[in-house]
Amino acid sequence: MVMPSLNEILKDIWPKVRRKHLFPELPVPEFAQIKLQAAIDMRCKKICISEEFVADLSRKLEPNEIIEGLLDHAVSHYLYCPWDFETHLRLYAEAKKVLANKVITQRVTDAFMDVVANTRCIRQTESPLPKLYQNLEGDEVERIVRALCQRIWGENLNAPDYEDVSQKLAFIPYLNRSRWLASIRRFARLVQPYLAADQKEAALTGNSPLGCHDLKLYTRDEIEYGLKKLAKGKVAPSEFAEIIQDHEEEISEVLGHDKTGIGHGPGRAGFANVLYYMKLAENYWLPLKKMPMESSGATYPHHHTPWEVGRPCRDIDPWTSFGKIMPGITQTWTREEGEIFGKEEKTPDCIVVIDSSSSMTDPKQALSYAVLGAGCACDAYLRNNAAVAVYNFSDASAGRRKILPYSRQRHPLYESICLYLGGGTRLEVEDIENLQSDCLPDIFLITDMQINNLNSLIQYFNYCRNRITAVHIGENEHVHTFRDTMELRKDIGIYAVTKKEDIPRIIIGKVREFLYKI
Repeated sequence: MVMPSLNEILKDIWPKVRRKHLFPELPVPEFAQIKLQAAIDMRCKKICISEEFVADLSRKLEPNEIIEGLLDHAVSHYLYCPWDFETHLRLYAEAKKVLANKVITQRVTDAFMDVVANTRCIRQTESPLPKLYQNLEGDEVERIVRALCQRIWGENLNAPDYEDVSQKLAFIPYLNRSRWLASIRRFARLVQPYLAADQKEAALTGNSPLGCHDLKLYTRDEIEYGLKKLAKGKVAPSEFAEIIQDHEEEISEVLGHDKTGIGHGPGRAGFANVLYYMKLAENYWLPLKKMPMESSGATYPHHHTPWEVGRPCRDIDPWTSFGKIMPGITQTWTREEGEIFGKEEKTPDCIVVIDSSSSMTDPKQALSYAVLGAGCACDAYLRNNAAVAVYNFSDASAGRRKILPYSRQRHPLYESICLYLGGGTRLEVEDIENLQSDCLPDIFLITDMQINNLNSLIQYFNYCRNRITAVHIGENEHVHTFRDTMELRKDIGIYAVTKKEDIPRIIIGKVREFLYKI
């Protein structure tokens, strides 16, 4: 009798696995040469099984049981845990609070997700996963996981004696999604004493025999959306940066950001810091109205009014007058002047002027509402196909400034906005004037108004013809001076930020109101 090949077994088993997991939207799995000594690899949702792994384990188990168990494991990860990119990063971040070391944290996070996904699979389906676990070999973490699963599944997995730690681990509610973050912290604390103290040893034995769960599991869109959700959550910029820095290479590779020169030198904005404000700003969309329309000089029928004796007959509408010429019954058209787009049929470009002096919040240490507001403004203009220039200043006369010419590239723009210069507060009006163009760009200013040469800026704003949005952080005498002086200008909007917890919403709402009035 001819034994079926592994590809034929996989082809027969996959429909069965899909059916019992309610037909997940996954492509057909395949065998592949996996670099790591692991059973499966999952890149962009495609399950790849190590043919070498299946062949080696076939001496102890039937190939169909091995393949079905591996497919159950992979599908459960996709359907249940980690579920999405944000959840994966949050689980990693909570584990790292306990473990600190990146390699060990990744290994423990993988182990926790394995327990969750496989327990869910065992509880809801008939699976050969217990038979697979009986024959797996692995590092210290894998042996502890096997002892834990033997206890909570009620199956004999030939687990080594870890009775004390497995008993404590068994009380963790692995299937309660709302408690996952607290659960993985407890999981990490209980497993920590058994981990290798030497990082090199941990790196050598840090791969699960069922496969690791790196960020290449996710598509570009999933990473973009996950970062957006993570930034919007209750996470500080420093915490976000710590999470991202451990995966900077993979994320930048997927997102296509050029890291050359980022994060090096005094005051440079780091990749993770730029990414935080870029993704946070995407949660607050500013609707932006285009340039106003001009009168065309022509008229067109706009609405009906009753005809009166003495009015011209040429505008009578016979279709709504029932063929009668009688006051009160006959309807006539009222004409209005039409509108056309002027010479500027697009959203104007924008000059973002942001204060990053020592009186402003350092965007790396805490949430900077100035950077968030400037980022939201950038996002609004970029989404409307306009270009943005950045003038980031501290003590400009001493060279502490950053000028970025007009660009539609998000990453250079946000890097310039996130740059924290510290020091005094003085700008050069000539720098702003040099960014002016024939198309008369908008100006978006965000500062605490404690500018040494504020009068020069006021005089320039009274002279220029640009549309201006000025947002000030807090209240002080300089703010009152600016408000009193600029009050008569109709094409400038001045908005205060007084409640820090509401700053993102207040800035967005006020800017939206101003832009709609254009």
